[in-house]
Amino acid sequence: MSITNQLSLFLDVVQQGSFSKAAALHDMDNSSLSKQIKKLETSLGVQLLNRSTRSFSLTPAGEEILNQAQQLIDTLNNIHNIADSYQSTPKGTIRITSPVFLGQEYLQPVISRFMQKYPDVKVTLSLDDKMADIIADHYDLAFRIGKLEESNLIAKKIANTHFAVIASKAFIEKHGTPTTPETLAELPAVVYSNADTTLDQMWMSDKPHGDNFKTYKMKGNYKVSDVRMMVAGVRDGLGYAVIDLYNLNQNIEEQGIVTLLTDYVISSKDRAVYAVYPHRKQTPLVREFIQAFQDDIGDPPRWVNHVPNYASLYR
Repeated sequence: MSITNQLSLFLDVVQQGSFSKAAALHDMDNSSLSKQIKKLETSLGVQLLNRSTRSFSLTPAGEEILNQAQQLIDTLNNIHNIADSYQSTPKGTIRITSPVFLGQEYLQPVISRFMQKYPDVKVTLSLDDKMADIIADHYDLAFRIGKLEESNLIAKKIANTHFAVIASKAFIEKHGTPTTPETLAELPAVVYSNADTTLDQMWMSDKPHGDNFKTYKMKGNYKVSDVRMMVAGVRDGLGYAVIDLYNLNQNIEEQGIVTLLTDYVISSKDRAVYAVYPHRKQTPLVREFIQAFQDDIGDPPRWVNHVPNYASLYR
């Protein structure tokens, strides 16, 4: 293995905080990775890491070499990016991370068509509702949904988000039709909850067609970490839900689901679907994939078709 590759491994060990995580990035076992780091130290004639049974720390030499290694790897990556920018046909490997449902429902068909169109492309897709560290985990592209936070990453908006309040006809027969957000908030709700994130608040106008918004606390009788299960819970009458339409995969009327409070405005709180990537200069592979995904989603995004006449609702 070249010293450049060994320095890259050393960089990954430090960034990941463990040998095992760094080894997983390269499909290596811990012992093989450790041997490469020892060979690097032997080649350089200095110790880079102080090791214990459960942790490690950088030596003074390791700290200085780490900074130089980062610059070297960044330079090499830039060289590859420049070379890639002159290629007319996308090729190579693209590592993508995405929320689970977005990946299953919307990304997978795009990936299938993309790989058939460009047979020299390899795709690694990681689905996780927890936000990944794009740089530390070496992703080329991430799809994120929500309000974009300030960062040194580059983002492109793919689509706006669109919300609706949904419930089953059986739920309405049992509890009646709420006419205000206050009466709605008193009813059982199905809410998304995963680890330390629980989405049990709704932001709606305080009157029909209004522009002043209030926060309403939902009674999350059923909390679930999967959006498919959320819709199933609503369909089974366990509660109403405030749902982003991208979480739907078929027409709500076909599932016995109706919309509620359609004359009130639901605030999106500046949420959107974004493609996020670490470098301003995209490779043809990243650029083409983002465009393929955006073309597939459409404008307005095709998930709004799952709610009949949505364009006239919640305004």
